[in-house]
Amino acid sequence: MSKQEASQGSVFKRILDKVEVIGNKLPQPVTLFAILIVVVLLLSWIFSGITVLRPGTGGDTGVEADFIVVENLLTKEGIQRIFTSMVNVFATFPPLGLVLVVMLGIGVAEHTGMIAVALRVFVSKVPKYLITFSIVVAGMVSSVAADAGYVVLIPMGAALFMGMGRHPLAGIAAAFAGVSGGFGANFLPTGLDPMIAAFTEPAANIIDPAYTVNPLSNYYLMAASVPLVGIAGTWVTEKIVVPRLGEYKPEGGMLAEETSNDVKPHERRALNWSLLSILLVIVLVAIAVIPANGLLRGEFDEVAGTNSFRPFYDSLVPIMFIIFFVGGLVYGIVSKTIKNDKDVSDMTAKSMSTMGLYIVIAFVAAQFVAYFNWSNLGSILAVKGSDALQAVGFTGIPLLVAFILIASLVNLIMGSASAKWALLAPIFVPMLMLMGYAPEVTQAAYRIGDSYSNILTPLLPYFPLVIVFAQKYDKAAGIGTLISMMLPYAIAFMIARIPMFIVWIWLGLPLGIEGPIYYEQESRQTGSHQLIQDAATEDDVLAAGKTYYLEVESAE
Repeated sequence: MSKQEASQGSVFKRILDKVEVIGNKLPQPVTLFAILIVVVLLLSWIFSGITVLRPGTGGDTGVEADFIVVENLLTKEGIQRIFTSMVNVFATFPPLGLVLVVMLGIGVAEHTGMIAVALRVFVSKVPKYLITFSIVVAGMVSSVAADAGYVVLIPMGAALFMGMGRHPLAGIAAAFAGVSGGFGANFLPTGLDPMIAAFTEPAANIIDPAYTVNPLSNYYLMAASVPLVGIAGTWVTEKIVVPRLGEYKPEGGMLAEETSNDVKPHERRALNWSLLSILLVIVLVAIAVIPANGLLRGEFDEVAGTNSFRPFYDSLVPIMFIIFFVGGLVYGIVSKTIKNDKDVSDMTAKSMSTMGLYIVIAFVAAQFVAYFNWSNLGSILAVKGSDALQAVGFTGIPLLVAFILIASLVNLIMGSASAKWALLAPIFVPMLMLMGYAPEVTQAAYRIGDSYSNILTPLLPYFPLVIVFAQKYDKAAGIGTLISMMLPYAIAFMIARIPMFIVWIWLGLPLGIEGPIYYEQESRQTGSHQLIQDAATEDDVLAAGKTYYLEVESAE
């Protein structure tokens, strides 16, 4: 390593050490949400009675003026509402049930070994010239199993690179970039999709109580991001990281312990049966969805000219649970990692035990979201914020890009994707809805910003684990070593994904299943609930948005 590179690594280390010190002074997510609850209660008392004109009413709109009022939650009625609704608010908090159900299935697939073997097969079966690309892509795909990619794929990337005569730290960097820097991009639906959508929907309900968000509303954009991120990660690995690391020379001339990536015959047989069972489940789902009168088809949709797919969309979480559960169960039975029903129960229980902190966070986050909605502070902020931003001309694409950068900066000090989105969604989703952008667009922007900076923060729970993996091959490896390797990936992913997002919006492509670009709201002026569909340009949508009548109700 040259003196210049050593100096750069030292600078990176000092910067990250400072971030770590500052970040460690911040409260934990549970405490942070508790503090925010107190803040919301106090703000509802301080600003009680403040009103704003509901957009689309008063003036020359032809609709009688209506006002949004800040509700004081510290009155007798407000306190009674808090206490009598506390249990129900937690029990009906959308992310809670969705995440836990998916994790039940993933837990069986993970603890039987099915996912680990599938990842090894995926990486080991590609040609050597595609190995870097396959590692980065496998890292992104591994997010279907939550944190399995960190534990399985990162050390495997090091072993694969060393087996090819290359520096193992480059393999660690490529795998870490895919698993964490490419977070959210995936060919397959993951538990993150319903989790994030479950926060977006109540935020959208601040403006439109009837609005629903499909869990796969960002699927097309996220799936299309996989090859782009894979190519960017491969380029950084081959052109920057590998040359900078140079030839690997084990300390003391000792060969580092190699980990076999071979799949044993009984593992391969079990995986084949598992994949066959998953294919059977998919076929059964297709039979229930494709026919117009299928089990997962709804009433006739006059717009689409066929029966609605809504029951299928609403069943995606149970379908994901069944796929992982059945695949993991069959693998476990064939490989004999499951010997009886107690093993299955233990695996699901073990999976749930890892969700303890999330459940606690969900409790306080649910209360915060409910109080924020009850107070109408979100509606006030949305109206005032959209007016202020449009007054300075800071709207549209520039605002979306700025929001991506804000999300990535917040990500440096707050690692939980759901916790960050619970904070940001109630502000930015309604604000951008008033500017004519669908909630799914804001959600997609957040997911991009929440990804590429993961690999730069020591506050990421798995950051120390990656350093431990690196120290197996280089005892001097530390934060500066890892950051100096990962910073080029973060920059490359940011440069790749933000322009792709802008072009996607410019072309007007759907973000996913029921993933619109613009917010087409029902007009209340004529009482006909006719959809506004004639706004041909972004400016038309934004101009028309101010004439819409927004019916905002307090969400229970």
